[in-house]
Amino acid sequence: MHQELIGARRVVFFGGKGGVGKTTLASAAGWSAAENGARVLVVSTDPAHNLGHLWDRDIGQAPLLLHESGSGGSVTGVEIDPAATARHHFEAVARTVTPLMPEHLHGEVNRYFAAADASPGAHEAALMERMAQIATTRRVSEQTEPFDVVIFDTAPTGHTTRLLELPQLMSTWVEGMLSRRRRSERYAAALNALPGSEGDEDPGASRDGTIRRVLERRRELFLRYSELLHDTEQTGFVMVALAERMPLLETIALHEQLRHTGVPIVGAVVNRRSPADQGDFLAARARSEGEHLTWARERLPEVPLFQTGLVVEDVQSATGMARVADTFTAV
Repeated sequence: MHQELIGARRVVFFGGKGGVGKTTLASAAGWSAAENGARVLVVSTDPAHNLGHLWDRDIGQAPLLLHESGSGGSVTGVEIDPAATARHHFEAVARTVTPLMPEHLHGEVNRYFAAADASPGAHEAALMERMAQIATTRRVSEQTEPFDVVIFDTAPTGHTTRLLELPQLMSTWVEGMLSRRRRSERYAAALNALPGSEGDEDPGASRDGTIRRVLERRRELFLRYSELLHDTEQTGFVMVALAERMPLLETIALHEQLRHTGVPIVGAVVNRRSPADQGDFLAARARSEGEHLTWARERLPEVPLFQTGLVVEDVQSATGMARVADTFTAV
């Protein structure tokens, strides 16, 4: 499982329709990589977090060690809270902007940013920026060592594809802001060069320089993240589905969206395949699933296809991940 889905990649996304087992497969792949000696960070970006439930641990925004292997590898978990991430983001922006404004406007600036995290798209943009920071550094914070592999357990399909499109859009937006800032600075410099203005100091020069540096840092982050998302050697996307009509239809649509955004596709994993030798009911289910897989294969001929089997017990902790990984095969 580690070799087929992760290999030498440093960032891997697991995505698909809600309820198909993305968290389980992301964790099982992380466990498999850890058993091969990798230090793995599994990051849940779905607001309806299941990572903690799966590992039976209270996981939050701080990294929590979930599993250590005998080979020196490990699995660490993080659940990103989009609301808290947006709030912290705007608090940081307010700390930067407030000192640059006249003192009588400080209260207004603080009130504006306190309400900004409720604006449309705020959580989405803040979440994307947090994912970009983790993916490009493979760190949760500056105090942690880089992980060998970062696995993103993502929200259902539509939300995830939007997050993958945002880095390029945000790069373009920030570049537009910088372009306007540069024109403004050139205009101010021209005014200061006029006769009679020698020695005058522009009260906004320091503020403009600070804002420009902030924008430049964000632009560089988004550009690095966008380049990483399109790097076929470092990054991959695993599409997760069930052998049923609706999940497979969504997988085909997801495949087209990923091709449009240029994110490299590792393959598709069909989760929880029914056994054919455990009674008539499950045998009939297995036949139906096989027909659905044949249909999907015809529509995705170039995509590597894998499957995992249905397990009897609830999947929980490292033992459950091992059971899932043991059923992983190519189709």
